[in-house]
Amino acid sequence: MKAMVVSQPQAITACPLQAEERPAPVPGPGQIRLRVQTCGVCHTDLHIVEGELPHPRLPLIPGHQIVGVVDHLGANVQQFRIGERVGIPWLYSTCQACSFCRQGRENLCESAQFTGYHVDGGYAQYVVVAEEFAHRLPEHLSDTEVAPLLCAGVIGYRALLLSGVRPGERLGLYGFGASAHIVIQIARHWGCTVYVFSRQEHHRQLGQALGAAWVGEAQDTPPQTIHSGIIFAPAGWIVLEALRVLERGGTLALAGIHMSPIPELEYSRLYHERAIRSVANCTREDVRQLLRLAEQIPIRTETEVFPLTAANEALQRLKHGQINGAGVLQIAED
Repeated sequence: MKAMVVSQPQAITACPLQAEERPAPVPGPGQIRLRVQTCGVCHTDLHIVEGELPHPRLPLIPGHQIVGVVDHLGANVQQFRIGERVGIPWLYSTCQACSFCRQGRENLCESAQFTGYHVDGGYAQYVVVAEEFAHRLPEHLSDTEVAPLLCAGVIGYRALLLSGVRPGERLGLYGFGASAHIVIQIARHWGCTVYVFSRQEHHRQLGQALGAAWVGEAQDTPPQTIHSGIIFAPAGWIVLEALRVLERGGTLALAGIHMSPIPELEYSRLYHERAIRSVANCTREDVRQLLRLAEQIPIRTETEVFPLTAANEALQRLKHGQINGAGVLQIAED
């Protein structure tokens, strides 16, 4: 099979992903194999490829927003049939036995494995996964449109829940890429007023088109304070700017898996029961809830499509904020 492989993490400008021919994986007991149709391009992929996340499996096929068609069943598979369209998100497996898993917090499982990080992912023509960690997908979205829901969408949804925003309140979104352009649709569906903070004019324009009540940059002051905020941009200095306009008792959710250092802050900025909390991974229930919401609203995604062999270019454009909405790799068949 064709795959884009990173053997040595380095700056994306050096094009560390190389096209290779690999044997197609064979599903084991309880696993299914997908013929990959599309795979979303994520900031986490960029962090892995550039070496900002520690100890990935190397060499590695990245990619964890995978849409494909089941083409091979391992022994004893019960939930899926040949020809079904299925998605694979970031959460690839958990122990299902530790205290976190038993409490419904499998996103915190210390034995969790993640797609395109601990195991080969979707920048390839085929991928395998245990059937209990695969998901059926909404029919109203094409392969290209649905791929961003599997990480950008679900992490954005979890961040939205952890931000504590309630219907009708004001929500600030910092960074307006793949996740935020999905989150704004959910927040508007809940009747929230949304302020979009982005350094990119085309991102601010997309935010307005999707219903933002105000747009600006992180250093700007919105018309009113925000009850909750979500930071998608991996820039620690934005935390201080968001706290500056966060209402008393409000929560700031940090949605990235990697962030530059957060500067020292005066306690007065955090006082009045303001809270900062990180967002780690997702649960399978998060995915199921988000996919149901995608059908109810319905969510629409903005995408820019690249061929598999242009994965380096897609990540370069992502790094510089040049993709409006989400980047998606189209995986060509043999």
